[in-house]
This record gives sequence, C-alpha cells and structure tokens, in this order.
Amino acid sequence: MSHSPEHEFLSKAALQIMESASKSGLFAYQEGKRKLFDFSCDLKKDWSKLVSGQTLWRHDRDGVDKDMRTLLTERDIAAAVYIARHSQQNQTRLAEITEAYRDTELRPRLARLRVFWIPGDFDADDEGARVSTYNALKKEMTKDLLLQVTLGGLTSMDVKRFASSGRPGRPVALLSYIKENGYRNMSHTAKALGISTDVVRDETQRLFVAGFLESDSLQGGNYRISDSGTAMIDISSRLRDYLKGSLGEGNENKELEHICGILGIDYSSIPITARFLGNKAEVDLQSSTALLLQHIAQAEADGSVVWPEPYFHIPTV
Repeated sequence: MSHSPEHEFLSKAALQIMESASKSGLFAYQEGKRKLFDFSCDLKKDWSKLVSGQTLWRHDRDGVDKDMRTLLTERDIAAAVYIARHSQQNQTRLAEITEAYRDTELRPRLARLRVFWIPGDFDADDEGARVSTYNALKKEMTKDLLLQVTLGGLTSMDVKRFASSGRPGRPVALLSYIKENGYRNMSHTAKALGISTDVVRDETQRLFVAGFLESDSLQGGNYRISDSGTAMIDISSRLRDYLKGSLGEGNENKELEHICGILGIDYSSIPITARFLGNKAEVDLQSSTALLLQHIAQAEADGSVVWPEPYFHIPTV
C-alpha cells in the first residue's frame, strides 16, 4: 500500500530525530526491522529499549483501531509512538480506543504510548512546512520520549536538586560508587570513599528523596542507583570531557547541547578555569550549571569516580 508524502516524511523524521540524538553520546541507536511498524529502532545503553511507532495521516476508523492494537500488543516495546494528524475525528477515536483498553489486560501498556500531534494542514511538498514540522517534532520527542525512555525521566528540576549540594564532588562520587559497587551500609560506603558517615548519610538521603537512588523501603536503605541517577552520571561524564577540553567543538556536540538545554544545563556558557576546584572555588552560586560543573571537576580531582564511556552511534542494519 502506497503512503502519502506526509506519511513518509513523518515516519522518516521520527527515525532521524532519534538517530541524531544518539550523537549526544548518551545512548546508541540501531534501526530496527519494520515488519509491523512504520518506524522502529533500538536505543541502547546499559539496557536495550525498543521504540516502535505508526504514523496516522489518512487512516479510516478501522486503520486507527489496527494501529493501536499493533502498538499495544507487542510485548517488547519500551515506547509505542503514534505520530498523528491533528483532527477532531482522530482525537475522538484515539480517546475512545484508549478508554476501551483501560478495562482490559492491556491497560498497563497504555503508559508506554506516546502520541505526537501534527497540524492537519501540514504539506510535505512545502519546504518551510517540512522544516518547522521537523523542528517541532524534534523538540517534543526529545523532551518527552528520549528523556523519559533513555534518561529515566530526568528533568531540569532534578538537575538543580542534584547540583544544590554544598559538598563539591560528593553527590557524583556517591552515585558512581553505588552504581559500581552497590550499597552495603553507611559505614562501609564512608570508609570506601574516605569521607565521614555524616556526609554519606546526608547525601544519600538527599539523593534518595530526589529520585537518583532507589530502595525497596520507603525509609531507604539497601540503595541502588535509579535510571535518572544513571543518566546523571552519564551526563556528568560528557561534561567532564568538556572540562578537559576533549568533548570536541562545533556541530558535533549540537545534540548534547540540545538535550542539556532541555535539562537547563548551559555548559558552553561557563568558562573553564581552575576556579572550579577547591573549597574556596569562585563559582556562581545562582547557576545550577556552574555548581554541577564544580561537582564534576572536584570528583575528577579527587579521583573518586568511575566515568562511563559515551555511547557512540551504531551503524544502521
């Protein structure tokens, strides 16, 4: 069955956006097989997460039903994406189908569904419309899909909370240690890191409340690093490259800048000087980015972190 130019453009755009974002070094990308879906790819990091989707442009009522059933019944999908033409009819039908699935065994899978609406008058033959639609879709997919699926739901507020610690380097060191070694108890962790148990207790509790650490108990204990905690370490590793002058320059970092921009990390605006180091570092206390870079610089100077390597692009198969 032939598809409209709009359908073809939007399906290709979804893959291009996810492939492009992989160049941030925070995850790797591999295009998947498209037997059932209009587009599909595998986002890889410490895990492998499959993202598949359908594009709704000229479907009738039965076509929408089939798309939704396909998206929700596939077991291995981490995120089911529906790029849909915005119309009252499509909105109503999707709402009806979603409500119907709430009363079935597929209800838990509704949480993985992501719908991105495209203006109904989009014309793929209009170059200006293609550019503006691609940019808008990129913004929404990065903010909602990529940050949720690949970065554990990390937000700009999470970054601010992480950076707000008054103990330079400690949050990064503690997260890295727990990721690499697990968490036995407070005294063991304090001894391993060469810091006081009071600092470990305070920082661990702060990271737990902020969602960077997880525990089976609401009171904490037996901590493990969360997805957002892992993402924070990954981002910190890339920012360490920036501090060392080995991140690279120009367009090769535009995807990292884009993702960091959504997280409120304007690293390129911060001059790199030795002032980041030491207890008397001259850092703008009102800038969460400057504070975050100070944490990273101090952790690097202390030699207290196992920095993960970036995840580079995987060739398409």
